Amino acid sequence: MRAGAVHAGTAAVAAADAGTWKLGDLEVNRLGFGALRLTGNGMGGGSDGPPIDRERAIGLLRSAVERGVNHIDTAAFYFSPLRSANELINRALSPYPDDLVLVTKVGPGRDPSGAWLPMARPEQLRGQVEENLRQLGRDHLDVVNLRRNGITSIAEHFGALAELREAGLIRHLGLSSVTPGHLAEARAIAPVVCVQNCYSLDQRTADANGLLDLCRRRGIAFVPFFAISGHRREASAVDTHDDALRAIARAHDATPTQIRLAWTLHRGPHVLAIPGTSDPRHLTENIAAGALRLSRADLDILDGSGTMDDPDGAGRSDGSDGQGSSKATA
Repeated sequence: MRAGAVHAGTAAVAAADAGTWKLGDLEVNRLGFGALRLTGNGMGGGSDGPPIDRERAIGLLRSAVERGVNHIDTAAFYFSPLRSANELINRALSPYPDDLVLVTKVGPGRDPSGAWLPMARPEQLRGQVEENLRQLGRDHLDVVNLRRNGITSIAEHFGALAELREAGLIRHLGLSSVTPGHLAEARAIAPVVCVQNCYSLDQRTADANGLLDLCRRRGIAFVPFFAISGHRREASAVDTHDDALRAIARAHDATPTQIRLAWTLHRGPHVLAIPGTSDPRHLTENIAAGALRLSRADLDILDGSGTMDDPDGAGRSDGSDGQGSSKATA
């Protein structure tokens, strides 16, 4: 499909064009939205520029949902001095649509200045869950990911979240920044509906360590973060667009960023995308990327351009130190 109907400026595109997947019993469109960029800064904390305009952020969230986005990724630690992702979501979308799935995460924390705190202890996770509930105005959380941050075993932490699930504060559980070994450890305690790891055209350790395929075989959603920018994290990926990627983009009348997102979605029906932006034009482009259909030749070219230099594929977001087993288990 050529992107004359996919390029920016086409309001008719919808997130449903990317297909659907279930997080437990919650069906979502595979093209979602990541709320981090709405706070005006990155995961390092602090902000070097002015905060994003509040009304613009609220309008962008509403526009995303109007176009079929029903999977939003957020966290209480997504904040800058004057903006909180959770509070923006609450202001923009509450009362929430019945089909909207909010996925948050716990484990890391930040003090009011934005400085990172050590990984929460298992008994502290309830407080983090309750903080997300307060900010979002919910009585339960749809999905909570345990974000691994500097710990080798996740059993105690995941067990604490499983207890909160049994208590009705959480509907489903997921993991973030983990290895296949961590996934096996968690699944021995409670069901896992999604894994959120760093993964992109430029960073494919989840292929090398078997995590991507393991999730597929287990019916678990694999949700890449930094799918557009890869190693550049919150920065733009524009400097990493090589000639082959640009040529494929031209052939589809699309942007290189759209091709990156389309490639992500082509990695398997269980792969979800949660690109974030504070630019309405980029929101349109990102949603439109879900309708792009790459050819086998396109994919063969793109599949030859990745690297696998992160030893466990978990990424380094939120202070993760990359410790842990990298061996896939059945």
